[in-house]
Amino acid sequence: MQDSQEYLDKKTYFDKVITLYGRNVVIEVLQDETIGIHKIHMADSNKTDGAVKTILDLAKKRNLEVSYHSKHALSRISKNAKQDQGVAIDIIARTYQNANEIQKLHSFKLIALDGIQNPQNLGMIIRSCAAGNVDGIILPKKNSAKISPLVIKASAGTLFKLPIYFCDTIDEVLKTLSDTRIYALSSHAKHNIYDVVPHAKTIFVLGNESEGVSPEVEILCNDTLSIPMNRGVESLNVAVTASLLAFIK
Repeated sequence: MQDSQEYLDKKTYFDKVITLYGRNVVIEVLQDETIGIHKIHMADSNKTDGAVKTILDLAKKRNLEVSYHSKHALSRISKNAKQDQGVAIDIIARTYQNANEIQKLHSFKLIALDGIQNPQNLGMIIRSCAAGNVDGIILPKKNSAKISPLVIKASAGTLFKLPIYFCDTIDEVLKTLSDTRIYALSSHAKHNIYDVVPHAKTIFVLGNESEGVSPEVEILCNDTLSIPMNRGVESLNVAVTASLLAFIK
């Protein structure tokens, strides 16, 4: 029983660990002492000068563990050999939570992202949701942009300001939520975002940049919604759409 609890505790801990890469990104993270750090990873071929020296000095100052790897092994950790610059860092994102936690909430307004591929779009969506009236974002691990330095840059420092609920796929989460109004955004919808009647539990689903909400997710939604357009404009960027939804009360 104790071993089982220890396993669950360890899994919960590592679910919140996100790996970032790149020397400037790692320095910025280390300089922000509000961000928890699990471990720093270094390629053993790095020269210990310049940015690498700065990273090691900051790690020593914060008494952080530094692990050394071959360049090939480091690329498996960073998952981006072309851009990791021989450095990666595991951060503890306390706002990064399993989507199962949503079931414990008594009320919420969430934005679910179904197949968003562009890291800049993801970052801007996070920024808008953090600034607006949104309680969190549902972000699948499959077929979606991952949390990365590009996402952090586009979010302009807001990544850790609101919950991001991770899951494998959006549809598996929606199937578990009862008494929830779920709306898919679609340019072909008869109703628009200003027709929504307030509900204690509401989810707005934003789809892929080119294909929109997937059929398997749309079938789980209560209705589809559009954004009223003027002057013949057909659609808006998904990040702009998220901004409009974020500020609807």
